[in-house]
Amino acid sequence: MPLRQPPFTTKSSYPLIVSKQASNFTSMAMKSPLLISLLVIVLVASQAEAQLGTGLLSLLNIGGTVFCSVNGNAITNATTPTPPFANALVQLSCGGNVISSALTNGSGVFSIVLNPLQFLLTNLLSSCNVVVASPLSSCNASLPSTGILQAPLQLAGTVLRGILNIVNLIPGTFQLVGI
Repeated sequence: MPLRQPPFTTKSSYPLIVSKQASNFTSMAMKSPLLISLLVIVLVASQAEAQLGTGLLSLLNIGGTVFCSVNGNAITNATTPTPPFANALVQLSCGGNVISSALTNGSGVFSIVLNPLQFLLTNLLSSCNVVVASPLSSCNASLPSTGILQAPLQLAGTVLRGILNIVNLIPGTFQLVGI
């Protein structure tokens, strides 16, 4: 019985073995950039969400109540309750530019909804104000007819509604400016 040579030493099988190794190496080389790209995307997205507090399925809601008083707030020690400022024009002003606006309802309540992909939360909190553009005299003739109520934004918290993350902002203390 003749001795058989191992298959890896024959000329016909050697290229086949190299071919399989090259194929495995090429396959792994193609998977590595894909895996690295996927990891980078996940890392960047999680870092952005951690810094901003918002994700792709988020809304920024700015809301509150405006009362008919020189500071826009309810006067707690008054003998008669402070009426709400109905139909007041409320604006979101950032760096002197009006970004969005809303009218208060009959109870003085307003809501402005923004897309967090267009506005950074940190910029809103640092450079934007809620402005009541309607003169106070339109809700009470004894109040000043000049000047506007203005308040900085404050973070009130976040609420998760299903898969939607809602970041709630409220106006801080209103001040009468420009009188």
